[in-house]
Amino acid sequence: MDGPVFRDRGPRHSRGATALRVSRNLAAAAVIAGGAFLTAGLVYGDPRFTGLFEVSRGAGENAGHNAGDSAGRVLPVAPRSGQGSGQPAVPAGGDRTDTPPPGLEEQDHPLGTPRKPQTASTSYKFLATNDDGTPVGYSPCRPLHYVINAVLAPQGAERLVADSIRTISEATGIRFINDDSTSEEPSPTRAPYQKDLYGERWAPLLIAWTTPEQAPQLKGPVIGTGGSTHFSFGDGPKSFVTGSLELDAPQIADDLDRAQGAAYATAVILHELGHVMGLEHVDDPAQLMYPEIGAPDGLADGDLNGLYELGHAQCRKDL
Repeated sequence: MDGPVFRDRGPRHSRGATALRVSRNLAAAAVIAGGAFLTAGLVYGDPRFTGLFEVSRGAGENAGHNAGDSAGRVLPVAPRSGQGSGQPAVPAGGDRTDTPPPGLEEQDHPLGTPRKPQTASTSYKFLATNDDGTPVGYSPCRPLHYVINAVLAPQGAERLVADSIRTISEATGIRFINDDSTSEEPSPTRAPYQKDLYGERWAPLLIAWTTPEQAPQLKGPVIGTGGSTHFSFGDGPKSFVTGSLELDAPQIADDLDRAQGAAYATAVILHELGHVMGLEHVDDPAQLMYPEIGAPDGLADGDLNGLYELGHAQCRKDL
């Protein structure tokens, strides 16, 4: 084997999981890049919805991402088994006591313009689509706030997160706002609306540097978990409203000390954010969203075209 290769073992049909595994040689750092999320299978039972927490109809799960050891052995994935805690949907005009007031910061037009890819490509897939075929994404007409629990962040890791978010923002046109640090700890039952902690708005995207002791879903070879929450009214269109990423700080710290460690960590974060924004795995090995990554080359044409389409999701003053 010439370098680290990330292999996806295909869907596990227990609630639609997708498992990811990685191997690496002694000369290269290895981290995982791949979406290994369990889905809102209680409702859909469909592995295409990998990486989502279902809010409008039920709750979902995450599966973790794993990293190979320095001897190049392939290690199994350790799935998360806890349920998400999503709030039930309310019909239009119904009771909104479990949701924030609608339309906070929502404008009449997108806040940014996604960068049009230089080369057209159809090598992308979406995790979820609405009945009209449009992809489920975040509203481009309001900023996507995020917070970071960085108490355990390895040295230099904040730059990797910031650079990755900047890349995704340019590709989608979504405006990200860093709300700075938070004391919130990751939870498999994270509520998308936390009035006492974040006020009358959807909770911001949570990025948490943590450990397997704090986040048991990271035990063993798992290096990160994450997902986004989509919300709808009844059978209406779905939009993402928040999400979370949990990163194993000790594992990533070790990888950052190895050759190309920062590049592979960035590839992991970009791939994860691709899933958070709404991209599914593809069969094209040239794309970052392909479940095998031999080199950390960043977003390719298919990835960029998919993110460009997600940047044209509908505005949602009703959410």
